[in-house]
Amino acid sequence: MAKAFFRLQKFLRRTQFLLFFLTAAYLMAGSLLLLQRTRLVMQQGSRGSAPRPEEAGRAGLAESRSPQSPRAGPWMLEAPQELSPSPLWLASRNAELRRLRRRWLHRAGSEQQRLQPAEPAAGQRPAEHKGTYMGCFTHDSRERTLRGAVFYDLRKMTVAHCQEACAERAYSYAGLALGAECYCGNSLPAAAAPGRECSSECRGQRGSVCGGRDRLSVYSVQLRPPARPRRNVIYRGCFRAPENLTDTFPASLIQPNLTVEMCSEFCSKKEFPLAVIRGQECHCGFPTGRFSLREGADGRRCSGTRNDSSAAGGQYCLVYQTPVQDTRCTDRKFLTTKSKVFVALSSFPGAGNTWARHLIEHATGYYTGSYYFDGALYNKGFKGEKDHWRSRRTICVKTHESGKTEIEMFDSAILLIRNPYKSLVAEFNRKYAGHLGYATDRNWKGKEWPDFVTSYASWWASHVLEWLKYGKRLLVVHYEELQHSLLPTLRAMVQFLNVTVTEDRLLCVESNRDGSFKRSGTKQKGFEPFTREMKELIDKYILTVDEALRGRNFSGLPREYVPR
Repeated sequence: MAKAFFRLQKFLRRTQFLLFFLTAAYLMAGSLLLLQRTRLVMQQGSRGSAPRPEEAGRAGLAESRSPQSPRAGPWMLEAPQELSPSPLWLASRNAELRRLRRRWLHRAGSEQQRLQPAEPAAGQRPAEHKGTYMGCFTHDSRERTLRGAVFYDLRKMTVAHCQEACAERAYSYAGLALGAECYCGNSLPAAAAPGRECSSECRGQRGSVCGGRDRLSVYSVQLRPPARPRRNVIYRGCFRAPENLTDTFPASLIQPNLTVEMCSEFCSKKEFPLAVIRGQECHCGFPTGRFSLREGADGRRCSGTRNDSSAAGGQYCLVYQTPVQDTRCTDRKFLTTKSKVFVALSSFPGAGNTWARHLIEHATGYYTGSYYFDGALYNKGFKGEKDHWRSRRTICVKTHESGKTEIEMFDSAILLIRNPYKSLVAEFNRKYAGHLGYATDRNWKGKEWPDFVTSYASWWASHVLEWLKYGKRLLVVHYEELQHSLLPTLRAMVQFLNVTVTEDRLLCVESNRDGSFKRSGTKQKGFEPFTREMKELIDKYILTVDEALRGRNFSGLPREYVPR
């Protein structure tokens, strides 16, 4: 009996050792596989083009910072959580590695193919764009040759898209850089570059060349018939002429029988946003301290404003806005050193936070960040969207959060407040039709709208109250004041951010104040979405917020907020 028991014990010990050995072998095999996948990812990074700084380190960010996280209701406001090494996370990571491996294999197979314009393969449609490819040119973002309109589309940029945008603004050339940036102008860059240096593929069209880093792929713009479309010229008003026109405006023309079209054509070719007419004189330039366009004169002092010929002479002149964009304030970058003061740009959803970011970026020249990640905004040029919100490389950070923990993470904040009636309508439109659309009639008349008002109206009030309670250093800005008194309000915001800007740059921001943030589509006229019960609820919150602002020695809410 003892002998049998000893044999059984010996067998179990051997089995235990065998299980231990198999377990160790299994773990070593898994480690080797993970190292192999990591090596593939590193090879892919070294073989492919180097990513830009703002695109680095974003693999897990989209999962932890969803753009919808603060918009589901006030009860959903919670700080982003760190990813934990759970089985789900490991499965997600393995899937990501497999995607990177496939992408690397695809690039390795097509690496020898140059991204130069080539004949399309059989059955493949050629790139649909008109005009002539002028070549590859050097591009300095600080001293640009194509100084006209500039815009970004980091997802759908094509040569045809850029050409069409430049043609609408009556430019002669369209230049593309880094696969997603479009520049317009009326003269070719001076320095040519080897064609191989323009190797970035257009984000929206494979096989098309869209420049490179510090390189432009330039195409001529072929206008559709009729040969020359009428330019979009905007009448700015009648103004007192500066004492010395030739010193104020860098380009001028004297032409008998001068017309608005002739002057605008001349200034557009010279790439100036303003066309100024006095008698037979045409002057071109920018809004400056000498000629700020702030104080207009009575239109009757400028005779002949209702026809194309200019008869304004003497001390007054007619001013028109040409299709040319004022580019003195379009250059932006990340902070070169980490900001010592962590500043929030806080608002309730629908209060104009994106528009305020547009103004701040153009006024300061620095990108703004975001607590969330909105791919649509990133694709339109808000490069701070992909930068981690705590990197401190941006001038301020957008947030809709209103929890004590989230508020106390910031050293100071610009608190942007908008009329709750307008904010609720704007956010409802964004939720059901995107940043630039309108919700449908079915959305307004369904159950979505009453439920939305019930949950979001209280959030509008609690957002302001919580920031007043826990915010360390606040600058309260009302959206309506920013609309009606742009320069004084924007100047106060820039000073709060401790950035020094020139007056000319602020005037440039005023010329580009709208950006691309006007909603498209049909807006219902005379439509009143708020019921009497909704108004009673919202008005109570307005009075509560107004009292809280005054209690903190801020000015109360504008009169138009007061119960209507």
